[in-house]
Amino acid sequence: MSTTDTHSSPTTRADDGPLGWLRALGPRGRRAFAGAFGGYALDSYDYFTLPLSMVALAAYFGLDSGQTGLFTTVTLVVSAVGGAVAGVLADRIGRVRALIITVVTYAVFTVACGFAPTYETLLVFRALQGLGFGGEWAVGAILVAEYASDRHRGRTLGAVQSSWAVGWGLAALVYTLVFSLVDHDLAWRVMFWTGALPALLVLWMRRRVQDAPKATAVRERSVRKGSFKEIFTGPLLRTTLFAGLLSTGVQGGYYTLATWVPTYLKGDRGLSVVGTGGYLTFLISGAFLGYLTGGHLTDRLGRRRNIWLFALLSAVCILAYANIPHGANTLLLVLGFPLGFCMSAIFSGFGSYLAELYPTHVRGTGQGFTYNTGRAVGAVFPTTVGFLADSWGVGGALVFGAIGYGIAALALLGLPETKGRSLTCKRPRPARGPSRTTVPSSPSIRALTRGARKPPAPASGRAFRGPRPASRPAAPRPT
Repeated sequence: MSTTDTHSSPTTRADDGPLGWLRALGPRGRRAFAGAFGGYALDSYDYFTLPLSMVALAAYFGLDSGQTGLFTTVTLVVSAVGGAVAGVLADRIGRVRALIITVVTYAVFTVACGFAPTYETLLVFRALQGLGFGGEWAVGAILVAEYASDRHRGRTLGAVQSSWAVGWGLAALVYTLVFSLVDHDLAWRVMFWTGALPALLVLWMRRRVQDAPKATAVRERSVRKGSFKEIFTGPLLRTTLFAGLLSTGVQGGYYTLATWVPTYLKGDRGLSVVGTGGYLTFLISGAFLGYLTGGHLTDRLGRRRNIWLFALLSAVCILAYANIPHGANTLLLVLGFPLGFCMSAIFSGFGSYLAELYPTHVRGTGQGFTYNTGRAVGAVFPTTVGFLADSWGVGGALVFGAIGYGIAALALLGLPETKGRSLTCKRPRPARGPSRTTVPSSPSIRALTRGARKPPAPASGRAFRGPRPASRPAAPRPT
C-alpha cells in the first residue's frame, strides 16, 4: 500500500457513518463534548423547573399572568449580562474554567429558589440564576466548536444542542413524579432543590476536560483577547448587530413557547398533570430529533438556508398549534411533535454559525454577547404573551411568538454564509501582483533593478543562471 493510502484511511474511516463526527473529535474532543453536553442538559433542567412549576407558584403566591411572565423575563434579561461576562472570561481565562464557573452559578441559585419565602425573593434568586444560565451554552459551544472538524461542525454542535431536549425531558419526568406524590405547595420547592445535580458534573470536568490546544495557542498569542470594543469596530460591528438581531428573533419565538405551552395545556385546555406530561413527551421528542436533524442539514444546506427553512416552518407550526379547536386533543398531540421539531432544529446551526463569524481571540466575547443579548431582548416576548393572555387567552397570545421568526429571517440578509470556515487558520491573502512565480531574495531584486550585468547569487548559494531557455522538443522514446 502506498504512503498516501495509509495516510488517508484513518480520515476516511473517521468521516464515515452517522457517528463520524464523534470519532473525528478525538479523545480530548469527546471529553469536551461530554462536558458541554452534560452542562447544557442540566442548564435546561434547571431552567424548566420554573415553567413547569408556574401554575403552582401562581397559586402559592397569588400571582397573575403578568407577574408569572416576569420570572422568565428577569431570567433572560440577566442572562444577557451573564453570557457577555462568561464570553469575556472564556477568551481571557480559557473555555473550561469559564464553563465551570457558569455551571456552579446556575446550580447554586436554582437550589436557592427553593428556599424563597416571598415572590420578590424568588424573583431575585431567579435573576441571579440567569447569570450562570446565560453563559453556559456560549462557552460550551465554543469549547466543542474548536475541537470539531470544519466538515462536521454543524452536526457536532447540533448534538450538543440536543442536550437541551434531554434536560427538558428529565425536568418533565421529575415534574410528573414530584407533583403526583407531593402537595403542590411543597412540590415546586422540591423541583428547585433537585437543581443541585450539576455539582457532580463540575467535579468531573475539573479533572478530565481541557481546552482545544490549537485554538488555545492562537488565543494566547493575541494581546487583544476578550475585548468588547473590538466586536463593535470595523467589519465586526455589522456582524455583531445582525447576529444579535438573529438571536433575538429565534429566541423570542422559542421562549414564548417554552414558557407558556405548559400553562396553555393545563389552563386553557384543562389537562391534568399526567396529561400535560404526555403532551410534553411528544413536544420534547420532536425537539430532540429536531436538534439532531438540524445539525446534519446545517452542514449540507449551509448555516443561512437551515435557519431560513426552520424559521418559516416554526412560524407556521405556532399558528396551527394555537388555532386548534377545543376538543381536538388528538390533533393537539400530533402537532406537538412537528412544533418541537421545527423550533429546535433552527437552533442546531447557531453554535457553529456564531463561532465561525468571529476570530479566535474574541470568539467567546462575540458569541456570548450576541446570543445572550438576543435572549434578553427576546425575553420581551414571553412577558408580552403573559399580559396579552388575560384578554386574548394563552393560545391566542402564543401567535405573538411567530413574529420572532420573521425577525430572524430578515436578520440573515446582513450575515454571510460560513459553512466550512476554519476556526484556527487564517485564510491566505490573494497575491497583489500578476506574477505567481517565486523570485530571488531581495538583494537580487535590487541588483536586477539597477541593471547589474552579473547579479549576485541568492542566499541559497546557487549561482543565478539567468532566464530559462526555451523548452526543446522531447526526444522520441525508443520503441
